Order: sequence, then C-alpha cells, then structure tokens
Amino acid sequence: MNDDKTREQVQAEHKTGRREMLAGALLGGALLARAEQAQAADSAAGALKPVDPSEYIYTTCLQCNTGCEIKVRIQDGLAVKIEGSPYAPRPMDPHIDWNTPVAQAVRLHAHFCPKGQAGIQTVYDPYRITKVLKRAGARGEGKWVTIPFDQAIREIVEGGVLFPQDGGKSVEGFRALYALKDRQLFADMAADVTRIRRRQMTVEQFKEKYRDHLDKLIDPDHPDFGPKNNQFVFNWGRLKAGRGDFFRRFVQSSFGSVNAHGHTTVCQGSIYFAGMAMSDAPSGGSWTGGSKWYWMADTTHAEFIIYWGANVLEGGYGPSLKIPKIMRGLASGRLKVAVIDPRHTKLAAKAWRWLPVKPGEDAAIAMAMIQWILENERYDRRYLENCNRAAATADGEPTWSNAAWLVKIGPDGTPGAFLRASEIGLGGDADTFVAWRNGKPLAFRSGDTANPAEGDLFVDTVINGIRVKSGLQILREEAQKRTIHAWAAIAGVSAADIIALAREFTSHGKRAVVEIHRGVSQHTNGFYNSLATMGALNTLIGNLDWKGGLIYGGGSYGETGGTGRPFQLTDHPAALSPFGLDIIRGGAVYEQSTIFNGYPARRPWYPLASDVYQEVIPSAGDAYPYPIKILMLYMGSPVYALPAGHSLIPILRDTDKIPLFIASDIVIGETTMYADYIFPDLSYLERWEFHRTHPSIAHRVSPVRQPVVPSPNETVRVYGEEMPISMEAVFLAIAERLNLPGFGPGAFAGRGDLKRPEDFYLRMVANVAYGQSSAEICPDASDEEMAIFLNARKHLPKTMFDPEKWQGIVGPEWWRKVVYVLNRGGRWQPYAQAWTGEQVTNKYGKLINLYLEKVALLRDSMTGKPLPGIATYLPIQDSLGRPLDHRGAPLHLITNRNMLQTKSRTISNYWLTDIKPENFIEMSPRDAQQLGLKDGDDVFVLSASNPDAQWTLGHGQAKPLRGKVRLTSRIRPGVVTFELGWGHWAYGSSVQVIDGRAIPADERRGRGIHANAAMDVDPFIRSPLSDVVGGSAVFYDTRVYIVKA
Repeated sequence: MNDDKTREQVQAEHKTGRREMLAGALLGGALLARAEQAQAADSAAGALKPVDPSEYIYTTCLQCNTGCEIKVRIQDGLAVKIEGSPYAPRPMDPHIDWNTPVAQAVRLHAHFCPKGQAGIQTVYDPYRITKVLKRAGARGEGKWVTIPFDQAIREIVEGGVLFPQDGGKSVEGFRALYALKDRQLFADMAADVTRIRRRQMTVEQFKEKYRDHLDKLIDPDHPDFGPKNNQFVFNWGRLKAGRGDFFRRFVQSSFGSVNAHGHTTVCQGSIYFAGMAMSDAPSGGSWTGGSKWYWMADTTHAEFIIYWGANVLEGGYGPSLKIPKIMRGLASGRLKVAVIDPRHTKLAAKAWRWLPVKPGEDAAIAMAMIQWILENERYDRRYLENCNRAAATADGEPTWSNAAWLVKIGPDGTPGAFLRASEIGLGGDADTFVAWRNGKPLAFRSGDTANPAEGDLFVDTVINGIRVKSGLQILREEAQKRTIHAWAAIAGVSAADIIALAREFTSHGKRAVVEIHRGVSQHTNGFYNSLATMGALNTLIGNLDWKGGLIYGGGSYGETGGTGRPFQLTDHPAALSPFGLDIIRGGAVYEQSTIFNGYPARRPWYPLASDVYQEVIPSAGDAYPYPIKILMLYMGSPVYALPAGHSLIPILRDTDKIPLFIASDIVIGETTMYADYIFPDLSYLERWEFHRTHPSIAHRVSPVRQPVVPSPNETVRVYGEEMPISMEAVFLAIAERLNLPGFGPGAFAGRGDLKRPEDFYLRMVANVAYGQSSAEICPDASDEEMAIFLNARKHLPKTMFDPEKWQGIVGPEWWRKVVYVLNRGGRWQPYAQAWTGEQVTNKYGKLINLYLEKVALLRDSMTGKPLPGIATYLPIQDSLGRPLDHRGAPLHLITNRNMLQTKSRTISNYWLTDIKPENFIEMSPRDAQQLGLKDGDDVFVLSASNPDAQWTLGHGQAKPLRGKVRLTSRIRPGVVTFELGWGHWAYGSSVQVIDGRAIPADERRGRGIHANAAMDVDPFIRSPLSDVVGGSAVFYDTRVYIVKA
C-alpha cells in the first residue's frame, strides 16, 4: 500500500475492492487464482517489490481453536494473504525472539494450515449479515426484516408484544429480569441460600427474613433457584479470554445472572473435568481449587507418546503446533509413537504400533496396562511414595500424588473418605491425613514444606477398628478385576499388544506420556476413561512437569491484572454476587437442593462439571430447575455441533419454552435460524480477543487478536461512541439503557470508563506489556515501529482505530509499550526459557489426585449410587445406568476431523471445499460386502433414535441423512465414520428471505452428510446422551444401519 494515501482514499478504494473480493469468493476462489497468476508473472519479470512491514498486521487465527498466531497482509485495505507468525510457538518451532524488530520479522514466514490461509473467505463471506435481523415469520421459517440497532435494543430490554404473528403474546425483556440489584441484598441472600443447602436454615425462615423482597425471586418456595435475573441465560460456542472477561462482566457482575455457560462438553468436557478433579486440593475438610484444565505431552522432548483418541495430524491443538515436532522426532529416531483409535489415522501410518480399540472401551486397555505395570513393578516407586510437598522437594520432584494416602473402606467394601489423623488419635485438623510407614500410621499435611512424609504403596489393614487401603491398592484391585486377556477381549485388541505397549511406556523413564483427546472422553464413561488414561498411567511413571512428560501449559501474562500491573480489569463499582442453581445444575449437589425428590432426578445434575452445552436448551425446554425467559447465543451452533442436535429444534421453535431468543452471529446458521433477533458480530479479523494457551504449549504466551480489516457491519452509537455492531456493542447498549454498574463512565471503580471495546482490551494489552513482574516490562516502540504501526492501520476507520483515543485509554506511559505488543501480535516467552534443566519452567507443581475423595462422596443423581473415586472401567450406558438399546443396529458410528473443516463454521471457505467438496460415510470393505454396498453408493444412515434418517427442521423442511460410501481398510470393521464440517442446511446453503427479498442459496455449502442426527437420544431425558459424571456430550456410542438409497 502507498503510504501517501489518506485514510479516506483507502476506504473509498476498499468499497470497490471488497465487492471484487466477494465476487471472487462466490466464484470459488477465482480471485486467488488471479492473484497467484499475477504474482507468478511479477516474479518471472523480477518485479516483486520488497516486503513492507507496514503492509502486515499481526493477530491470532480462529479458524479452529488452536489459535495460531498469524500475520495478515493488507493491500488496498483488503486482507489478501494470511501467514504464520514467526514470533510464536504455534506456527514456528523454535519461534524467534519476541524482541526481534518487526522490520526484520516480516521477512520470515512460519508454517500454517489450509484452514488458516482460507480465513480470508470467512471474513469476506457474501452471506455475512451486517444489520440487525428480526424474524418476520415463525421461528425457523426463514423470513426476516432488518431493523435499526436502537430499535432492537429497546425491544429486547423493554419487552412487550414483539411478534404479533405469535398470537399477541407479551415477552419479558431484560428490564423485567433485572429484578435484584442491591449488592448487599445479593450477598445476604446468597449466604442464606448456602445455609439452606447445609440445612442450617429452613425455607420458611428465609422467606420470613426476606418477606419484602420475595417478588425478586424466581420461586420463593425454592430460594436456591435465585433471583429472576437468573432467567437470562447467556450461552456461547467459541469464546476466548478478553471477550470472555468482558461478557462475564456484563452477565454476572453487572446483571447478576448465574447463567453464563460455554460449550466445553461438546469438545472434550470429561477430560477437562477429570483434570479439574485430579487437581483439587484439600482445604478445610473439603476439596477445592482444581482448574478446568488438563495435561498434554511435551512433544519437543518426549521419547514415547501414546496418542489415544487424538487425531493430532488433523486436529487436537493442533497440526501447526505439533506436526513439526512429531515429524522431527520420528525422523531423528528420538520419538516413537503408538496410536489407539478405531481409525488408522495419518499418524497411525507412522506409528510403532496401532491398537484399533472398540469405541468406548478405552479404559479396558488402560486397566490391563495398569495391572501389568504394577505386577511387574515398572512404576516410579520413589515418586508415588511421596505424600506431601516436602517429600517431593527432597526427591527433586515438582509434584506429588495421594497414591499412599489411606482411604477408609465401608462395610460393603466401597472406598470412601480419606482417613484423618484425628480419627485415630494422632491429632491435626480436617486436612491432616494418614499414610502407613514402617508398620505404623504417619500423620501429614499435603502442602507441608518442612516435614517430608512417605508412605507404603500397597496397604490393606485395620487401624483402631477402621479398615483402610492406600489409594494405589484400590487402583490395583480395580485393575485386577479381570485378567489382561479379558480386558483385551473387551477392548477388541490383543493382549500381546497391550503388554508390549505397557513395556514400551515404562522403558523411557519420565520421557514417555499418554496424550488423550475426544476419542477417549466423548462417551458415557468418558470421565473414568480420562482418569484411567491421562490420570493413572501418567501418574504411575511420575512424568508430570518433566521434559518429555506430561505438561500443563505455560500460562499467560495476566491480561486482566494482578500485582503491579497497570490496570485491574476486575475493578467494578458495584459488582454483584450471582447465586442460585444454574439452568444446567453445574457444580450443584442434587441432595442439597430444595427440589430433591429421590432418584432419578428429572434431569442429571453435574456437581463435577460446568459448561454442559447439551444441557442448556433441553433444560430450558423442561423448565428444570426453572423456566427461562431470555436465551442469548453467541458464536455457537448447538443444533449442528451437538450429537443428536435435532432433538433441540422443537424446543427452540417453541416460544413458550424460550420466550425470547437472541443470537449474535456473522451469518444465519443452523441454530441462529431459529432466533428472534440476530445481531451481526465481528469476524475474527475485525475484533479483539486473547487466545492464551493450550496444555501442550510449554511457553508462557499471550497472543492478541486485534482488528485487521474494517467491519462491514452497520455503525451505531453507544455511550456517545461510534462503533460497528458487535457483541460488545449489544452489551454496552443494554447496559446503557438499564444504567448497569460496571459500564459507562467510571466503570472501573472510578479509575476509567468502559464505553467502547477498546476501553477494556487496550488495558489488557498494557498488562501483557508489563509481563510477570516489573523486571519484564517491555520496551517502548521506537519511532520506526510507531510509524509502521500507524501506517499499517491507515485503512481502518476511526470507529475501529483512533490512535489519539487509544493513547488516551492507556495513557502516555503505556502507549508505546502497547504498540510494541500490538506490532508483534502478542507476547511470548523466549524459546529456551520454557525448560529448566530436566523439567519445564512453568510447572503445575502441586498435588495430583490418583484417588478422588470428592468424587467418591457424591452420588449419581439419576441412580442414587455412589460414584467411584478411582479410575475404573464402566460400560456404555444411558442416564439411568442401563445398556443402550440399539435395536440390533450392526455398525458403530463415530466421527473424525479433517484438517479442511472446523465443525460448523468453515464451509464458506471455497478454497477448502474446492479441495474436498463433500465428505463420505467411511466403512471397511468387509462391512460393505456384507451389506451389498460398493464405493460411491448413496446411502441413508438410520438409528433407533432417528429411524426416518433426517434432520426435521420445521415448517415442512427436512435434511436427509444421506451421503456417499467410501470404502477404506483404515477403519476397524464394525465401525463407520464421517468427517465433521459438511452437510449444512443453513450458513448460506438454504434460501432466506430478508426484507421481502429471497437470498439465493449456494448448494455447495449443503454437500455431504452431517450424521449427528443419527446419534442416540437418551431414552429417559430425551436429549443428547451425556457422561453424567464428566459432562461430555456423547458422540461415539451409537449404533446405526447403513441402507442403500
């Protein structure tokens, strides 16, 4: 771009250039072809001009959740190319030093996947919406009118008869639900609801105490439902830090609703919540402090990795990050891998061994391995004997486990709570535990740094009349419930392969690791699969926080504030303390509620999980535990993304069950097509976010997603500030109309305003510039870098980039430091600093729970049975603990990832669909022969839950579960699969009528099959199957018929 051009000239040219780009998109990549031809011609003529650093803006991809750091080339105001950033560990290994001048870094190009490069077509999708849409017909009918932003905000805040076509029903808006506002009253009520749960206060006592405020509650007879504020439910799909902090500030701190729920369980929820339980710590007699997080391999240094249900060459956080490390390791001989998966994946083709496990039987292999490892003493005894921090430190270990802690055994032989020292006369408090050493009990505290405690590993004894066993003894007994050959038969693999795998796994010291992903977790037994694989096996060899072992990720640079940092983004003049049961009953114990009524509960309760995506809409449909009034969906498509997502459609269409449905989206998608209002959002190249890290990244990282191109969205005015419509603009506008605290002038407790998105996000960037301490404060941007920064953003309108306003937000002291960070697209720890000696620098460094007391003391809300507190094998079952009835269906249905698609949101990328226009039903030749099928045949996919083989969309519309067969020997016989991302019926693939004009469909977006609707509906709760312990939505436990069309 010519630096002499004014902002107005660039924007004027942009209007024409954008139309050309959209035309190119509609032509399926013709524009790219023209660009490549022109570049080739220039190259041949030797006319390529030098790379200009002011033509690039560094940001972060969101074509999938890996979040690779990128640099986007801008020419004439358009994004014309996306490349990997050399500053960051995801797209480059090793990455360059963060202090490398941008004028030098611009010459380096890191690796990047095809989805990331095709992101231009997400941004310039001709089906993007740019104004507010309000439905003009019935929900899902596909009829809309555009309305002014201010009108839409007024309607959703004030409510009323918003849709005359619905029979004149009046809808409550945000104002009606903003019932409880007093901060102190919030806190007092919350404290007393806790007393009700603990049976320290009766409901009648509560009602008497708050008799003047009962009208503010959902149901005064059930104070634990909380205030009417909770009837606003905010549900999101892909949401990262920054935006997540902003949105929670609105929903929870300012509006006071407990109902802010993400999509965790549709991805690999049971892994997250197994990790949370494994990382809990004792505190005052209870277990708390565990993080919703998990561990992955240090791929850089590992010598042996078992990839278990993890398709890492196509997904799984993700190809750009892991492929180079894996391939270098394999090529050099440093690394050996094994793959456990029903599919012979691309990595399995390069593996030392492939075990084609039966879907859902993963724990059987783990139990057999555990049995062999313990019987052959191939575990790390020294590590496992350490009972507390002091013992671990003495042995040079960063972590310790509770393998040697003593557990009380009930009369029926069921393990329960840990033995406390006070129970046998050794004194101490509720956090003083007991081990067995040298023939006698030993009292200790887990976090003690001065008194090392070690315990025997295999204990089964009686102390003062109390029968106890050590945690590892309990695990051994679980593993010994069957022989290795019997475990192998359950899993459908050979005992010899399991033994070979266990031997290899224990032959590399701490540089061996089990890494798991969705294939392990998305079953009804996913929580215990995860405990057995990621948890027990890795703990047995003590590889946590070691080079080549299991790592927790390097963390980020404290974007929201903290000690010494210049801005505290949690500052709030009147933050509310939301209380009450949430709509998904996450983190809540059924027996403690006022609606406990024996077993089964009406729907599952999830005391160990949160963000149970598949529960939000069905729970609203059942009004359990209470009815909701407003559902707001952000960047999510649960109908498309969830297994058995078709079961949600009747609920979404029902205006009695969800009276007001508001969505934020960039297109009309498979779920937002049922909304009452759709507010256009910003694409990932137009907005702010802080993608942070993943468990497999050893370095501390804080990538910044920042505006790169102008938004096509309508400009609106909120708090006197002009900005394009976005999710932030919606929240700001609602806050302004309701006069919510925490937004507007003086929002940060008098230390700054929050009137536009940059007020929040630029302060987060300043905190990144600060680093971890004052010794890490970054340099000021030089004059040269300031010029690059300003010139690179000439094409952005003032509604998105106003340097004077930006400097005023962070102040002159931090302005150049903020520019320094933004010029690089974030901040990353230097490559070599991620490891110190033989360990990672950024450690987990705490207790790891092999035995889970918190879990063992809970009951299944559906069956009333105690939950196992140790890794174990459970068969596939429904919510009532019964075997699934597949009605004789012979084939096990699973899904898999292709690098060319990301579930619901990349079908608009024609460069990708040109490579692979459709997906297939993949099956083994043996199964095809038995069914009389051949390669390329058209087939229907039927199941007990969906014998009609279709998505029933409403209004006479349906999408058949019809696709083509592809035969492959790279799948276990008896198993069929399809790749996610194809087979759309919205997102531009169907006609929508806007302001009376029919928008034509693009049939390319509907090609292929999306067979989620064949997946089982739980027969009791009539919604998607779930892991009732770990929360996972169940993708891999359905059996189907494949019938020739």
